[in-house]
Amino acid sequence: MFDNVCKFLAENFSEDYASWLLGRPVTLTKLSPTELSLEPIRADSLILEQSEDLVLHLEFQTEPDETMGFRMLDYRVRVYRRFPAKTMHQVVIYLKPSKSALVYQDSFQLGETTHRYRAIRLWEQSSEIFLQSPGLLPLAILTKSEEPTIRLGEVSKGLDTIENQGVRANLMAATAVFAGLVMEPEMIKTILRSDIMKESAFYQEILQEGRQDGRQQGLLEGRQEGRQQGLLEGKLKTIPLLKKLGLSIADIAEELDIDIALVNQFVANQNN
Repeated sequence: MFDNVCKFLAENFSEDYASWLLGRPVTLTKLSPTELSLEPIRADSLILEQSEDLVLHLEFQTEPDETMGFRMLDYRVRVYRRFPAKTMHQVVIYLKPSKSALVYQDSFQLGETTHRYRAIRLWEQSSEIFLQSPGLLPLAILTKSEEPTIRLGEVSKGLDTIENQGVRANLMAATAVFAGLVMEPEMIKTILRSDIMKESAFYQEILQEGRQDGRQQGLLEGRQEGRQQGLLEGKLKTIPLLKKLGLSIADIAEELDIDIALVNQFVANQNN
């Protein structure tokens, strides 16, 4: 879910991200990893965008990764092979606070070769620029703050100024996903409107994936009771993602049309 949300934001609000990371509102278009001639490493977390003269490489990370330095070098060489004249900017954006030394790593040494890139820890960043740009609003909840609930309230006010209801719904859902890293779902719901989030592409994607998982499981079972059980299991698999969107246990049970006791049992098992 984090990978999907990050890609959505970077690809649909590329000028906001360019202004933040490059210092100017460059118009960028998606660059597919398949254009780099070799099979990509961890393509699920990779974001590549380009203009006529540059390539922006982003990696959003919730946890430290000891292979990050090598991945940065690997993609720099791949992009150079495909676009030797383009400047490349590489940025690792860490979402979740960590004391690991890996989140401070911004270079990779291989023999006499040294490769450098940027590492940004959102919890050390001022929220000012994030609160001013629609595409950055969802990340603002992860910026430096003594009280996340106050910061989320500021983000919510910024979201309310967005006139396009579809855009507002998607950004609100993205905000809820990130807020789940620093706040409890019940608190998120008191600040963000779940009725608007239900209109977002992320929300519908979660429900659709649950339905598809259930149908596939039911087909494998091949019996009526098996199909019903498969559909239920598919719904249950969506519970953690719906919780990340700030929905309460009661809301989840109502949305999935299942007994609230089943939801409570599933959540309890997940916490054990």
